[in-house]
Amino acid sequence: MIIERVYDSSINTKVIERAASLLDEGRLIAYPTDVNYAIGCHALRQASIDELCRLKGIDPRRQTLSVICNDMSQAAAYARIDNTAFRILRANLPGPFTFILPSSTELPKVFKGRRSVGIRIPASPVARAIAEAIDAPLLSMTATDTDGTPLGEPDEVAVSYDDRSPIAMLIDAGSRRGDLTTVVDLTDPHSPEIIRQGAGQLI
Repeated sequence: MIIERVYDSSINTKVIERAASLLDEGRLIAYPTDVNYAIGCHALRQASIDELCRLKGIDPRRQTLSVICNDMSQAAAYARIDNTAFRILRANLPGPFTFILPSSTELPKVFKGRRSVGIRIPASPVARAIAEAIDAPLLSMTATDTDGTPLGEPDEVAVSYDDRSPIAMLIDAGSRRGDLTTVVDLTDPHSPEIIRQGAGQLI
């Protein structure tokens, strides 16, 4: 596993380009969000999605999958966002939220037949820069220890996902809180429902 140090206030574009190259090749990376560290892959590469789901022990047929987007424009390409939902997203993003929205037809076959997708636009310039660099969302899952506790320290991620894992790169941007996002069901934007209260306070 390659470990690269970056700073939120001054992102090294060469590190982002290296991460984007690995993602384009179908590799997995670990990277910082606004609340924890995450494991991610290119959300339009089916083989990468399968590998990430195996690593995390996720059955994609049974769980809502979430993607990290660079901005609202990118999110709108992969989820159906009406005017009401847009106003809610704009008021709360970027931030520590996962919004469950009706999915579009642009996502790969693992999403086909699924009515919803989790959308994240984190207040992490590193995560957003990666999604911008690959011109696609990142399928994202929280990095956890063996007990399922979210990891907020890069050295914890390196220990939990060592060289035996398929993760090619860890982007170290310092400590995170180790919290979870607040998950909001916006499939009916007129009746938003908080299904997990996390770090974000819905406006």
